[in-house]
Amino acid sequence: MTKQQANWSPYDNNGGSCVAIAGADYCVIAADTRMSTGYNILTRDYSKICKLADKCVMASSGFQADVRALQKQLAARHLIYQHQHNKQMSCPAMAQLLSNTLYYKRFFPYYSFNVLGGLDNEGKGCVFTYDAVGSYEKVGYSSQGSGSTLIMPFLDNQLKSPSPLLLPAQDAVTPLVEAEAIDLVKTVFASASERDIYTVRRQTRTCYHKCSWYPPGIHGT
Repeated sequence: MTKQQANWSPYDNNGGSCVAIAGADYCVIAADTRMSTGYNILTRDYSKICKLADKCVMASSGFQADVRALQKQLAARHLIYQHQHNKQMSCPAMAQLLSNTLYYKRFFPYYSFNVLGGLDNEGKGCVFTYDAVGSYEKVGYSSQGSGSTLIMPFLDNQLKSPSPLLLPAQDAVTPLVEAEAIDLVKTVFASASERDIYTVRRQTRTCYHKCSWYPPGIHGT
């Protein structure tokens, strides 16, 4: 008689990819719409983007049940903040809150890999990238998810920003104008979708501009 191994896991990886690019006065955040488990497609129309505050959105890949739990936790904390301070949380403040929330759960982590983007207090685009336990960094662009290993080399080639260790500190925002950044996002998803079965061209994309905000919409095929 063969011994059966207990291989149940509380986690799953639902795949998908997220990208964010920050410019001088804008931030573009995009994520594909496919949610999978193994070789099965659960849905082709699932948004991985969540608006957290007026000038801040989060795109998440990984285990979508944990992602939803994380989004609800952040929404509750943000509501408390608004009642206490009578204002919306800024993007850098939300970035720190997300880091603290992930680190608090480090012994049983949220299996979510997040990119947070928006506008800072000066109206400049900003992107924060995270690991599963809250370590984060402010960057000019980032990608998370199953296609990130294909997307990041492409972005590095097109947008390579100076090292944050250089002194004096240099601005990490990309030199592209908003339309060029959107075209680049379309290109990286088209490239990744040819090589990663969990990533598709169809994407939810939102854009923050210094004077306006474009709500998430579905683009591509």
